[in-house]
Amino acid sequence: MAEEYSFIVIGAGGVGLAAAMYGARLGLKTIVFAHSYNSGAPIGGTITMTNIVENYPGFIKTSGLYLSKLLKDHAESYDLVTIRQEEVKDASKKGKFFLVKTNKGEYVGKALLFATGTNVKKLDVKGAKKFENYGLNFCALCDAPLYKNKTVAVIGGSDAACREALILAEHAKKVYIIYRGEKIHPEEATLKLLKKEPKIEVINNTNLVEVKGTKRVEEVILDKEYKESKELSLDGVYVAIGRTPISDLARLLGVKLNEKKEIIIDHKTSETNLPGVFAAGDVTNKPFKQLIIGVAEGCTAAYSAFEYIKANF
Repeated sequence: MAEEYSFIVIGAGGVGLAAAMYGARLGLKTIVFAHSYNSGAPIGGTITMTNIVENYPGFIKTSGLYLSKLLKDHAESYDLVTIRQEEVKDASKKGKFFLVKTNKGEYVGKALLFATGTNVKKLDVKGAKKFENYGLNFCALCDAPLYKNKTVAVIGGSDAACREALILAEHAKKVYIIYRGEKIHPEEATLKLLKKEPKIEVINNTNLVEVKGTKRVEEVILDKEYKESKELSLDGVYVAIGRTPISDLARLLGVKLNEKKEIIIDHKTSETNLPGVFAAGDVTNKPFKQLIIGVAEGCTAAYSAFEYIKANF
């Protein structure tokens, strides 16, 4: 028999945890699912893979892991909040209610929130898939110490890519940033740190076209010469070329997406096109992706869910 809740939250990142906390404060019996398909991210979501956080109000400087723990502890301090590490397989509408099926059970709710976040984009070049987890990685914070005194490269030119390079520079002897564009795009604070780090070198206007090695990554092939060669010897490659919304479950339910597969929401209420269905955080079409913005959206979604439930049940 399905367990009954007022508010079902899919996604246990900072956004989902904030929504659960706020839902509980409004008296909603809430369940949160830490869906396992989000890049293996633990409870706390993507922020757990961020080393230093300096842009979350109230914390001059903290770690992503610590901040996510505080969010989790806050949510769990309410008796009305339940967090389950289960993979959500299906979400559907049954009369006035929503039915959510996981790999372990079935759950019925009056309102539903997608706080599913994003997955890392994979590198679509020859050899990339073969060497995933064998020198080709997606999280510097997770395993940068493995490359102590070695040579690595980060693929991408965003602020996130530059921060990956800074983490790697704490361990590696040399870090390349390989970017297809004319100029990398770090935030000003990140740029200042880059300029102070002699281990980091930027290779612009260049694409990686192949990853090579025997059992592990040994070199990459570039589409143009760097120091008179298209071959670059490396011990590791970190991919930071962006992220894609985890929105398939919402799409199958009938939620409208944009061309980027982001969930379209009313930015005042976090409502989707379906009554009783809300979305918040990086999975939505909010242009500025930051934890503080996602947390605010999650709280807005919880309040909107409360108003929806009050009006319809």
